[in-house]
Amino acid sequence: MKELMRSTDPTAIAFATTLLEGEGIATFQMDVHMSILEGGIGILPRRVMVADRDLFRARAILRDNDIDTGF
Repeated sequence: MKELMRSTDPTAIAFATTLLEGEGIATFQMDVHMSILEGGIGILPRRVMVADRDLFRARAILRDNDIDTGF
């Protein structure tokens, strides 16, 4: 798995995940439960991971839809 994007905006992550899954690219969200440690204030970014073989295509999809990947 490779990190595709990192964001503190849950709507951007949800939108990116929906776009990628619509294209047949499986995603995995990491750090979703970190809000327990931070107290729910949203300062720790969440990460979206994809399989190594899907990374190039996933980056192209996000770039075409003007989604900032955090890098």
